[in-house]
Amino acid sequence: MKLLRVGTAGAERPALLDAQGTLRDLSGLVDDIDGALLADDTALDRVRAAAESGALPALDAAGLRIGPPLGRIGKIVCIGLNYHDHAREIGAAPPPEPVVFLKAPDTVVGPYDTVLVPRGSVKTDWEVELAVVIGRTARYLDSAEEGLAHVAGYAVAHDVSEREYQIERGGTWDKGKNCETFNPLGPWLVTADEVPDPQRLALRLWVNGELEQDGTTAEQIFPVGEVVRYLSRFMTLYPGDVVSTGTPAGVAMGRPEPKPYLRAGDVVELEIEGLGRQRQELKDA
Repeated sequence: MKLLRVGTAGAERPALLDAQGTLRDLSGLVDDIDGALLADDTALDRVRAAAESGALPALDAAGLRIGPPLGRIGKIVCIGLNYHDHAREIGAAPPPEPVVFLKAPDTVVGPYDTVLVPRGSVKTDWEVELAVVIGRTARYLDSAEEGLAHVAGYAVAHDVSEREYQIERGGTWDKGKNCETFNPLGPWLVTADEVPDPQRLALRLWVNGELEQDGTTAEQIFPVGEVVRYLSRFMTLYPGDVVSTGTPAGVAMGRPEPKPYLRAGDVVELEIEGLGRQRQELKDA
């Protein structure tokens, strides 16, 4: 299923994109697309049955904002330097264990919302990423197969990053990752049954119409199941938590000088095979 949330920011309602591409209203069936729903197999079965029956009311998509596909996000756990090609482009050795940092849920915006360049920023960068949404509580898992079994679905994430704040200002990466609007998510949450192999997905990103990233999740150093298993040894992952699994080669930071960092007026578009497409215009904060 392709689950999504539509409406004005902060007042989104649950919806579904059916097999024919028609937007359907789920608000009469569920309260929201969130961890509580994703952990409830019975409720998900009701949604699936209603979608297959064609009984869900259609929504007029014209002028309707698409919000983040997940509400009430618990935490966002990010994996840095998780693609072999990205490590090569910045001259870094593949890490022996996953690089982990956190991104606040309040950085999340819709897939077509404006992204704000922070005041004083000169190194705002793009990163297309596969986001993994947890559907079952994961703690102390023993295998990558168990890790995959705890995934409810997948989405496109844009891990916008300010490299000066991230790398040159001391402390952790968090300062360069948590600026407002720095995590467009969606358009859909695609349930795991529609993604048979998360390690065979193409990822692409364009800036002002120029293809900048053209990668595949096959390049991940730590695949999805292993990332979930690994994280579960250090923290409990709950339904509705999001894991952002890293970016392939092609970021501005990896380019020769002068690096083409983002500025107000730039337009970024990104997509992952089967998970949909985003588009954001950048403006000054």
